[in-house]
Amino acid sequence: MTTTDSTTADAPAAAPFESATAITADPTDGRAPVLSTRAALQGPASAIAGAELLATAHGIYEASLNGARATDSVLNPGWTVYESRLQVQRFDVTEQARSGGEEIELSVLLGRGWWNGDFGFGDAASNYGDENALLAALVITYADGSTQTVATDETWTATDSPITFATIYDGQHEDRTLAAGDPRPVRVTEIDRSTLIEQASPLITRHETRRPEKIWTSPSGKTLLDFGQNLVGWLRFTVTGPAGTEITLRHAEVLEHEELGTRPLRAAKATDQLVLSGDVDGDYFEPTFTFHGFRYAEVTGWPGELTAEDIEAVVVHSDIPRTGWFESSHEGVNQLISNSIWSQRGNFLAVPTDCPQRDERLGWTGDIAAYAATAAYQFDVSDFLHSWLLDVQAEASLPPLSYVPFVVPDILKLRVGGADPFADGDPKEIPTAIWGDAAVWVAEALWNAYGDLDRLRAEYPGMVLHLESVERALSPTGLWDQGFQFADWLDPDAPADSPADAKADKGVVATACLIRSARFAAETARLLGEEADATRWQDLADRTLAAFTEAYVSADGHIVSDCATVYALAIAFDLLDEGTRPRSAEHLAELVREANYQVSTGFAGTPFVTWALSETGHVEDAYRLLLEDSNPSWLYPVSMGATTIWERWDSMLPDGSINPGEMTSFNHYALGAVADWIYQVILGIRAAEPGYRRILIQPTPGPGIDWAKGAYDSVVGRIEVSWESAADGSFALTATIPDGIEADVVLPDGARHTVTGGRHSF
Repeated sequence: MTTTDSTTADAPAAAPFESATAITADPTDGRAPVLSTRAALQGPASAIAGAELLATAHGIYEASLNGARATDSVLNPGWTVYESRLQVQRFDVTEQARSGGEEIELSVLLGRGWWNGDFGFGDAASNYGDENALLAALVITYADGSTQTVATDETWTATDSPITFATIYDGQHEDRTLAAGDPRPVRVTEIDRSTLIEQASPLITRHETRRPEKIWTSPSGKTLLDFGQNLVGWLRFTVTGPAGTEITLRHAEVLEHEELGTRPLRAAKATDQLVLSGDVDGDYFEPTFTFHGFRYAEVTGWPGELTAEDIEAVVVHSDIPRTGWFESSHEGVNQLISNSIWSQRGNFLAVPTDCPQRDERLGWTGDIAAYAATAAYQFDVSDFLHSWLLDVQAEASLPPLSYVPFVVPDILKLRVGGADPFADGDPKEIPTAIWGDAAVWVAEALWNAYGDLDRLRAEYPGMVLHLESVERALSPTGLWDQGFQFADWLDPDAPADSPADAKADKGVVATACLIRSARFAAETARLLGEEADATRWQDLADRTLAAFTEAYVSADGHIVSDCATVYALAIAFDLLDEGTRPRSAEHLAELVREANYQVSTGFAGTPFVTWALSETGHVEDAYRLLLEDSNPSWLYPVSMGATTIWERWDSMLPDGSINPGEMTSFNHYALGAVADWIYQVILGIRAAEPGYRRILIQPTPGPGIDWAKGAYDSVVGRIEVSWESAADGSFALTATIPDGIEADVVLPDGARHTVTGGRHSF
């Protein structure tokens, strides 16, 4: 694993922008403009030693130099808290600059993107501004050390692209019969220079392509394509046909009644269109100003017969290298891990989103709070989530907020109908557990995975913002038992139209989460040498634990609301004394058995229930809970053919129909947080110290899985584990440890060994 650097906070954008002016152009008939300029080189092209393009936008842009694209990345500048963090990209365009003879031509296609694409959900139609804008500077360095800068200013001109419409939710429409029109003047506008930062989050790139595995005609006569995997990206192709031929592409994650299942998209049209030019060489189409979440596509208007060689799906997400692998004797668990991998890929696009397909795609804080530890095993998310945590901090600092909002960036505050749909009422009641705790829990996951103290220092103010907002929201009893809470969101027993109405008492959930967050804030403050803060947060944790115990925990180990989630949290967060913990653990195991090993937890309990079982000696119960495949369970979606994690345990019903609720998605990683337990407990790779400076190898075999193997590319090197257990009780383990790193190896019989580097067998 590699990280780009140890950058902690944002670096201001570079000096060449001093000569640049933000420009825009009013669209003609809604068409996306192309902004361009020509300039004579101040020296011969052969004397160009290097050339760099710096650019950013209100909207999204694609830059070309001398007819060649400036970068393979897409959807730049990504999505951040634009009011205070607008990323500037730097692209090496030396070869492109040398290719133009005595002059250069710089052109930039400008689109709406997240800036003003009517974002949100329902009637939100949230936008940061009415117009798009570009700020760019091309810096050419010659062999003699002299430089030439070509920057955006009022001398640039605008023409019209063939793109007649493009938004992220609704898709991209192009008409290749339209002319570009005569060049017209651009208009000078404003981009606040104080918001400009160097690129902090990984660029968004294309990662692979997939051909359709099946093409057929639906009962209604539609041509359908199945790509075999629920993915995020778009379709691309080159096609030849008569001028004016209109090809329409619709996208969906599932089929229902043998047709495209589009109802879960809600208002998102997810439809691309291309009107052909009639060119004998064909029209190339790749809709890079939108993206879709889909496994299936419906194609109408295709000239002639459509074959698998004619069209491909392009997989797109932020450039996060894969770092974790797992395989076992249980094919259902293997598919569950694959589903988790693909859900992370699809939802780690610019920001960690809830879903990538419907009219939402927002950075819901609760989802990543639940999933961060899993995310940091599967991919290198050090830069991606650190940048997002700086966004959390920036958003919480913007007036009038003084708490972590439910989505980051918080575009819901800009909705046409007024304030955030969940944020009515007294501001002290607005902070929410888990969702707000993302400021702490995501930082904790990054600290454990990467051990970067400088970054932890930069993330710490966000923890303080969250905890101070919660302190204001506590009741006189010291409990967090008032105000709105999502709590154990999507408990499978909650009504379909009321996903927050879970079995778990909301005060129990919220107060437990506060204790965990306050404890890690205290640990962070100690690491940073902030002893007064460490005392403050430890005192808060201790006071809150005392209030929690008095109000919610009985002497016999019962916890108020007596459901799996409250026991899972109390055990996993170490909220119980030595006498009470075993009794509560037994209550949890009894509840799991009484539910016939079907899942009974939502967002709050799901990441922790298997941990609570296995860490208290109920390993068999944890395995049986994981391996159950009836509804609701982790393996029920697998049995239904899922290739990503579903939002609801029953997003698709056993008869193949889509859940009737208005909110369901087939690509939602949060409930896949059990993968963290699979990696750390079943496979057995754990960080004994932050950043894997010391490693713990402790596989825990159980019924239903005979062998497992996997690897993790940590910051100190690759860690590999493989184990096999036999019916006679014998157990074999092989572990490979990075050179120079110590590891504690704990075998199932309790035997403990310490090894350093290399391959070791037991």
